[in-house]
Amino acid sequence: MSEAVINKGDELTPKEIVKELDKYIIGQKNAKKSVSVALRNRFRRQKLPADIADDIIPKNILMIGPTGVGKTEIARRLAKLTRSPFLKVEASKFTEVGYVGRDVESIVRDLVRIAVDLVKAEKMVENKEKARRNTEEKILSILLPPKTIKETVDAAASDVDSFQESREKLRKLLRMEKLNDRVIEVEVKSNSFTPFEIFSASGVEEIGIQISEMMPNLMGAKGPKKRKMPLGEAFEYMMMEEQNRLLDMEQVAKTAIARTEQMGIVFLDEIDKIAGRESGGHGPMVSREGVQRDLLPVIEGTTVNTKYGMVKTDHILFIGAGAFHVAKPSDMIPELQGRFPIRVELESLSKADFIRILTEPKNALVKQYQNLLSTEGLDIQFSADAIEEIATMAVEINTSSENIGARRLHTIMEKVMEDISYEASDLENGQVKIDRAYVIKKIKDIIKDGDLSKYIL
Repeated sequence: MSEAVINKGDELTPKEIVKELDKYIIGQKNAKKSVSVALRNRFRRQKLPADIADDIIPKNILMIGPTGVGKTEIARRLAKLTRSPFLKVEASKFTEVGYVGRDVESIVRDLVRIAVDLVKAEKMVENKEKARRNTEEKILSILLPPKTIKETVDAAASDVDSFQESREKLRKLLRMEKLNDRVIEVEVKSNSFTPFEIFSASGVEEIGIQISEMMPNLMGAKGPKKRKMPLGEAFEYMMMEEQNRLLDMEQVAKTAIARTEQMGIVFLDEIDKIAGRESGGHGPMVSREGVQRDLLPVIEGTTVNTKYGMVKTDHILFIGAGAFHVAKPSDMIPELQGRFPIRVELESLSKADFIRILTEPKNALVKQYQNLLSTEGLDIQFSADAIEEIATMAVEINTSSENIGARRLHTIMEKVMEDISYEASDLENGQVKIDRAYVIKKIKDIIKDGDLSKYIL
């Protein structure tokens, strides 16, 4: 198995994965347990001999639960934890082949592109120090051009020593950022061209990119030109160019394809919208069953042609998710049902869950507002009864109107914090206390007006 695919995630046990997910997502123990086992099995498979590993198919997961309970966040955090290429797509955006809409194979192309960006970012971090050293030498050569071979031969030893001494002095000033305002002239690449797209069954984006690469002159690309800019700005530009120059794109593509094939995660949201075997009823008579049948080969395992090479989808992990209020998992065609052997039902969130969501996770809403307004010199403090009131209101509004789960907390918090956020720059530095009375004052009238609450909250 490719060594490039193995990363820090393979050291995590299922319990440790759940522990990491607990830092950001409240509740949903069953879902966390299922994804942690599925992830661990992927790493176990990578350690097996190739002939055995190839026969072990991924255990795709179907998450069933209302919106806003953490389905997407679980999958996204899982991918981030293991540096896996992650793509979220809405199943309802795809249409049966032959009708206007997205081709299901574009899922794989998009996933590979994400993997390439991921690997490029990692390689650029690895090359950062080398790129910095190379850029430093280039800047020094602009500030103090090196002598020619003839000049070096003719020069006295003392002159050579003096040149090196001057160069080291400049290096010291450069590293101390004392020369950042000095204007220098550097070569800047011109990438100006008018992009265009060609629509075809093999994928819009691929053809456009290939033409621009094969015929750069046709696309209007120009050579480098001289431009004057402050040294600080020039250093950043030249370092970025150097990092890109040090990239071996052939190796990046190879690593990205391997990571996509072995570690890729696709989150198919709203999969319940394509469940069923009757016509969709809007526009052309595109059957939902047709979309399912088009998705089936990609999920079962096929080979897709991408800009970076052929990609096998056999071991990509697919996580389907949907509320399944109207349709049921059994409404999907049998073949597709069979490709999602793990079924997890996510629970609706309670008032106690909302209180925990507001305060406990690393990225809790309360912490977000406290950090944002601390930049204005304000210390925002929420009382326990204020947080409880926000949670109570969220439950009430979700019950009386559309249930959007934890997303309701965002709308309520924004209304509670609106005036403070608006006036923050004018308030004197100090502490702002938000209690239950303040929350009720800001939200009470909106909740009383049922029609208004539907628009505002």
